[in-house]
Amino acid sequence: MRLLGNPTLRLFIGAALISLSPVWVKLVAVSPTTSAFWRLAIGGVVIALYLVVTRQRPRLSPRIWLVLILAAVFLATDLWFYHRSIQYIGPGLSTLLANFQVFVMAAAGIVILRQPPSVRQLIAIPLALFGLALIVGVDWGGLPESYRRGIVFGLGAAVTYAAYLLAMRRSRRDSTTPVPTREIAVVSLAGAAMLGVTALTEGHSLAISSGSDALWLVCYGVLSHGTGMLFITSSLPHVTTTQAGIALLLQPTLSFVWDVVFFARPMSAKELLGAAIALFAIYLGSRSRSEQRKAPA
Repeated sequence: MRLLGNPTLRLFIGAALISLSPVWVKLVAVSPTTSAFWRLAIGGVVIALYLVVTRQRPRLSPRIWLVLILAAVFLATDLWFYHRSIQYIGPGLSTLLANFQVFVMAAAGIVILRQPPSVRQLIAIPLALFGLALIVGVDWGGLPESYRRGIVFGLGAAVTYAAYLLAMRRSRRDSTTPVPTREIAVVSLAGAAMLGVTALTEGHSLAISSGSDALWLVCYGVLSHGTGMLFITSSLPHVTTTQAGIALLLQPTLSFVWDVVFFARPMSAKELLGAAIALFAIYLGSRSRSEQRKAPA
């Protein structure tokens, strides 16, 4: 299977496809854990088939397998939080909160890697919090309990997704392949197994009871996870950090658009301003992180 030749086009198509993830979750009538299972199961099979067709074998050391299993734990936990956040506060805000992983990664760089914070990070973090305050308000106690729960789950998704990214970066430290397709396939299938067990433990069935649910879940796994991930991972080695930062910004932006278009989310002028400020802060944070990775030791 040959992907589109233009890496910039692949990058932005992939970001657009992934931005549809919360839409599929909102449309299906299965539990959040069950939809997360099917995302990783179907998407993992798609990526594994790509490896078979392109004759790539998962030749990984035992140490890397252990790191990938840890990454699968983080990814499964991330989706457990994220899908519940979608149900409580909608696709747009939940995806915006999940993308606060940029700031968790910045904090990890400061604490773990001893990287001094950049000026952009010092600006971006309070700016993001200010934007979030404009969206949800400052009276936390006055918010409905389900709304507060959705915000907490969204922030939980940000933390666990950052942990997943850190584990994936560790798994790639000594890799000679430019695209982590093998690693993503392993993590997807292992994460699916974990979520399957979790769903059954929670008392939820993995069965799909309707044709519409089956269609949305196939779209979720094939388009958003399988194709979207393949497009993005194959393009990142060939695009600039600015293009990658804009693509990162595109996902939560489009998720807000889908929330308004498909689910008629009401948006006040203050919420729109808050979303714009938070998205700009995410962009600043992502640029800072990219520049720190490129800085000489």
